[in-house]
Amino acid sequence: MKRTWKTAATMLAALTLLAAACGSSDDETTSDDANDGATATTASSAESGEEAAAGGGSVGFILPDSASSARWESFDRPLITAACEEAGLECIIQNAEGDKDNMATIADQMIADGIGVLAIVNLDSESGAAIQEKAAAAGVMNIDYDRLTLGGSADVYVSFDNVAVGTAQGEGLIQCFAGDTEGKNIIQLHGSPTDNNATLFREGYQAAIADAGFNTVGEEAVPDWDNAQAGVIFEQLLTAANGQIDGVLVANDGLSLASQAVLADNGLVLPTTGQDATVEGLRAILQGTQCMTVYKPVVEEANGAVAAAAALLAGTDLGANATINNESGDIPYVQAEVQSIFIDDVKIPVADGFVPAEDVCAGLEDLCAEYGVG
Repeated sequence: MKRTWKTAATMLAALTLLAAACGSSDDETTSDDANDGATATTASSAESGEEAAAGGGSVGFILPDSASSARWESFDRPLITAACEEAGLECIIQNAEGDKDNMATIADQMIADGIGVLAIVNLDSESGAAIQEKAAAAGVMNIDYDRLTLGGSADVYVSFDNVAVGTAQGEGLIQCFAGDTEGKNIIQLHGSPTDNNATLFREGYQAAIADAGFNTVGEEAVPDWDNAQAGVIFEQLLTAANGQIDGVLVANDGLSLASQAVLADNGLVLPTTGQDATVEGLRAILQGTQCMTVYKPVVEEANGAVAAAAALLAGTDLGANATINNESGDIPYVQAEVQSIFIDDVKIPVADGFVPAEDVCAGLEDLCAEYGVG
């Protein structure tokens, strides 16, 4: 597997200062012209946040869960906290733990406590839109963080180019076969059907493999990105295909690891894709049970969301690098880009400080030395 860079770049330099932007709902077309287990984190004020603070109110962030992906608590929370401290913003971060009612309750409390901006990672568009409608009615401005809320009231959307994530996965699977894809049987394991991002990932990877000659012998979406359920679903798909598959196109690392466990139980090691560059996903790549993942530098997304919140509070203009339609209208979109990670690239998210070398390399020291990780 050769090193590859998937049209990846860091966000506009202005993103870390003051950014926001704009793209489209189900097909994400963009324009360059434009609580249990819920722990609060509060960042203190600083001189750099005086202008934003003058706009009134603090910022509430609600993360979706801690089960579907390690990123939310391991990456997003500390990065948002650091960005808020740097910006001098008072930020409250809580986790809905996969419960829509819990997210609504957290949001109600944050609104009652006088936040000026609410940033959510919705669990589905319907419940997210209801939260944003209530926030807007109370004079609270809204940010869609990572996931677009269709029919919602967001003032800005901050996320990665999600179609590009899927494109990277589809092109990555082709590279996993060194281009020898004609007639190869694959299973596709999609993300949650209620997550608009999963729709966009799927759009990207299915377009990327459309002319590759793969035979999709089974596919299914995994409700709520549930890894345990993914294992059950994948086992059923594998059985239905009589075990005659050559690879798996999977929407993220958690689902990929679940499918790898089922493959191992059946004596198979096959190319699988992933997303999020998690510690376990990167370890699987080093060990040869996962072919690739998609690295999304969450620091860009966290910095972009905090910068957008500061701009909303201060009443300053948002510098947009794209626009997106959320089915209520076009809104600014702060868009970050992504990078494919194969075995030769595992060192990149480690070198960036995204994941600790000691976690990735524990027990795999020889492999890390071979591939320059650490």
